[in-house]
Amino acid sequence: MNHICDLHTHSVFSDGTLTPSEIAELADAKGLCAVALCDHNTVDGLPCFLNAAKGHNFEPIAGAEFSVDFDGTELHLLALFIAPEHFQKISEMMIDVNIRKEQSNIALCDSLIKAGFKLDYSSMKAKTPNGKINRAHFAAELCRLGYARSITEAFETLLSPESGHYKEPERITVWDMITFIRSINAVPVLAHPFLELSYDELSAFLPKAKQQGLIGMECEYPRFDDDETQKAHSLAKQFGLLPSGGSDFHGANKPDIELGSGTGSLCVPLSWAEALKASAKA
Repeated sequence: MNHICDLHTHSVFSDGTLTPSEIAELADAKGLCAVALCDHNTVDGLPCFLNAAKGHNFEPIAGAEFSVDFDGTELHLLALFIAPEHFQKISEMMIDVNIRKEQSNIALCDSLIKAGFKLDYSSMKAKTPNGKINRAHFAAELCRLGYARSITEAFETLLSPESGHYKEPERITVWDMITFIRSINAVPVLAHPFLELSYDELSAFLPKAKQQGLIGMECEYPRFDDDETQKAHSLAKQFGLLPSGGSDFHGANKPDIELGSGTGSLCVPLSWAEALKASAKA
């Protein structure tokens, strides 16, 4: 076993294509020492993941990735090292969030159907164990039906807010979510910051986020170029945040991203996971 981990992955319980058990099998096969399952706005897959990991030689980390609002911008916030006794509390908190997301999904599907796209909402929902879907599922279906050449193209065209089909649901604020994650002794980590914020925006955001209780930030991420990676490390150090990183593995929905290694050069050391874990108890 090497000393490499992956602190950001997704299963079929959100928009990945592998089951939690299959992720556990793959993590073991790749010799990873720790893997975090962080499905979008749900902890439904975590019991299966934790159970499946019992027969393997890696540490399973219970996580989730929450879509939150920062002054009208959607950010993604990871909660790592969630204790099982808090799974139900998270599920209850997400009830209203998931209702608003479902309403947004239905409106998106209706708009696309009216525009001539032959989509079946029920069939998309049936492809996930818990029936919870997001725009990634729409993108995959649009590609399967030949309406888009790639998931990226679907997001940039038909599924963008500018298309007129998609209206973003109301989200919990990033400040309230950081507070909530800390209240259950889990570790809040800002995911892939440069996908949503510029350097200047991030520099303005991080002081308050740190004060609110943000503990870590993803500094190693497959979609970052060398300059973004360097800037992420610099900002994390400047504002006293622990570095984190992960592949954002989605299986076939992101075919160029491998578990543990991303596009090939991702290397997240076990020491980062250990430091994040220790911070939850500090």
